[in-house]
Amino acid sequence: MTSAIEVRGLGKDFGHIRAVDDLSFEVAEGRVTGFLGPNGSGKTTTLRMLLGLVSITSGTATFGGKRYADLDHPVRHVGAALEATSFHPSRRAEDHLKTVALASRIPMTRIDETLELVGLTDVARRRVGKFSLGMRQRLQLATALLGDPEILILDEPANGLDPQGIQWLRQFIRGQAAAGHAVLVSSHLLSEMEETVDDVVIISQGKLVLQTTLADMAAQAGTGTGMRIRTPEIHRLAEVLNAVPVGWHQVAPDTLVIDGATPEWFGPFAAQHQIVLYELVNERGSLEDVFLRLTHGFDASHPMAADSGQSAPFLMPGDQS
Repeated sequence: MTSAIEVRGLGKDFGHIRAVDDLSFEVAEGRVTGFLGPNGSGKTTTLRMLLGLVSITSGTATFGGKRYADLDHPVRHVGAALEATSFHPSRRAEDHLKTVALASRIPMTRIDETLELVGLTDVARRRVGKFSLGMRQRLQLATALLGDPEILILDEPANGLDPQGIQWLRQFIRGQAAAGHAVLVSSHLLSEMEETVDDVVIISQGKLVLQTTLADMAAQAGTGTGMRIRTPEIHRLAEVLNAVPVGWHQVAPDTLVIDGATPEWFGPFAAQHQIVLYELVNERGSLEDVFLRLTHGFDASHPMAADSGQSAPFLMPGDQS
């Protein structure tokens, strides 16, 4: 697979704070890469460095081997949606796109095409100040699509979308990848992304935790199997379990989980010891469990936890910093 985005040893210092620390990953063509991590882990700062909105302290971030600032007509190569608030509230949606198209030398015919792509044709003449957050998200996406780029960078694009909007967004992103485009989409919720992405890049406190495929991560989740047992004899069950080489932990006054156990093993075991059972459930670890385990060390009091609340200046396609 060809890499559309390459990040190598990327670092960013804000004074004495190390916001991004020696971060390296790749985004492949024709695939959706989920850029995941807790709020404040450095995701938005990384995306801003990719686009030249924030200076890089160390390392490189390139698109096909070139920095964003060195691309010819960058809007035709990279489309980015980082903020859903960077609009003049009195400007109509259609006029906002016209302004961007003029600045980027994009044909006016592209405006109607992108409005239709994101489902805003019927409200093209409405002022943006009257838009809901979900509608502003769609308009920001339309702005990113104006140049028909082969690379899309989306920062928390599902914010403000209702369930129907989220379903539409998933289908849209998958359609972009099916067309051969590379999509990098950030989120702090793996559960929001697991039906959309092909690959995952997980960071915490500005450092890479894991880069892998979603399939490999699902395989990791599958290793977390076990049995959840509810019984009125939990103390007696605990005693007999302590006599065998298994791990277990109590999750409720009458419930415990036996790590790695199967019904085929526990059924005969409970019968042998005449344990009364109210409930026996075969559990399987989830992707969210893996994500939380990998990012467990994140401290929400870390100074960069405010990162997700910072506002970025509006970047017109083709602007350089």
